[in-house]
Amino acid sequence: MRILIVGAGEVGSSIAANLAPTHDVVVVERDPTVVEELTFSLDVLAVEGDGTNLDVLEDAGIDQADMVIAATDSDETNIVISGTAKTVTDTFTIARVKRERLLSTWQQSNSAFGVDFMVCSDLVTAEAIFRISELPHAHDVDTFSDGLVRMVELEIEPESSIVGQSVQEADQYESMTFAAIFRDGELIVAKGETTIEAGDRIVVIGSPNSVRTFAVDIATEGEREIDDIVIIGGSKTGHQTARVFEEHGYQPRLIEQDHDRARFLAEELSNTTVMESDATDMEFLNRENVGDADVVVVCLESDEKNLLVSLLARKLGARRTVAIVETADYSDLFETVGVDIAVDPRMEIAEEIVRFTIGGHTEKVVMLQQDRAEVLEVEIGADSDVAGKRLVDVVKNLPAGVVIGAIPREGGLVTPRGDTVFEVEDRVVIFVDAQVRNEVVDRF
Repeated sequence: MRILIVGAGEVGSSIAANLAPTHDVVVVERDPTVVEELTFSLDVLAVEGDGTNLDVLEDAGIDQADMVIAATDSDETNIVISGTAKTVTDTFTIARVKRERLLSTWQQSNSAFGVDFMVCSDLVTAEAIFRISELPHAHDVDTFSDGLVRMVELEIEPESSIVGQSVQEADQYESMTFAAIFRDGELIVAKGETTIEAGDRIVVIGSPNSVRTFAVDIATEGEREIDDIVIIGGSKTGHQTARVFEEHGYQPRLIEQDHDRARFLAEELSNTTVMESDATDMEFLNRENVGDADVVVVCLESDEKNLLVSLLARKLGARRTVAIVETADYSDLFETVGVDIAVDPRMEIAEEIVRFTIGGHTEKVVMLQQDRAEVLEVEIGADSDVAGKRLVDVVKNLPAGVVIGAIPREGGLVTPRGDTVFEVEDRVVIFVDAQVRNEVVDRF
């Protein structure tokens, strides 16, 4: 597939890096320094120029593009790029926007603006923050097949009840599959005899009820429920995060230093207590009992401030800290020095976009461990090689590093077993080593 990406900031560069190994990628960027860096760092064709200029798009080969991804930092620019692309070709267009209202307008107007798919980075990030915050020790949480299936990556604490158990001993939950374990950078496909160790990151896939019950059971008593949520930073992401928590019945507190911004947020968020203060003011933080919070989410304007304030909240006693990280190389650093969860908006956006670049009937893609592995939702068509075959026979022909996690079928959920037969229109949720993803998709 030939893919044209306009804008090589953190988001565009991340998408390009993800797609370059398996697709013909062209990147359009105005900054000549960035163009030069891309030319040497990625296997892409980098073109210097303004993506709103039709001549530049034609020089980049838009007439040959199967997809155009507008990923600049400007919502308006991304919409213009999509509309411009549609004037000369029928290529599939994707626009990244920051404002949720633009997404809402697009959804209500039947793909307006010449945009075939629109992703709101702040909303996608906020929803990821909520999903992760709601489950104890979760590092990644996502849903598939309209909520019938949930995937969670959980860190196993030393005091967890399943430390030392085999997967077979720990697997006491209906409608749930142990898919894999990440241990010291290594991917281990979960087998019955695999022993669970402290520090493992376990990936399980199953019904929302079973996955939640498992996550709660292996947590200590004081970690099982969240109530007090503090959001530090009234940025667009902070605003969206508060709104998402409100939609799920929570009443978060939000700290914002700027007077006008704080007043705006107080008017917009009816069930959020907005406090105007500097998040590094220890006296204020102590007075407002931020250290007693179940979850502190930090959404300030720089990685450095997010790291500093997260560590400060942790020092005060906050049970769990979640921080936004905009620089790819910082994600591991944040978690190494004491931040519980680092959420990378670029990765969240990439997940939304990458599924359109995968062949077959792929409905959704979730990337784990910086795309070390993925969880896919694939619909089985009438021409699928696996239709009508038993799982035990299909697995024999799959590469290593693959686990069938769940099979949504006719509004219900089938837990995969050896004699399970794949049926046409099944939507199969599969854990895969990222290196074999395309081979697996081809089989289904």
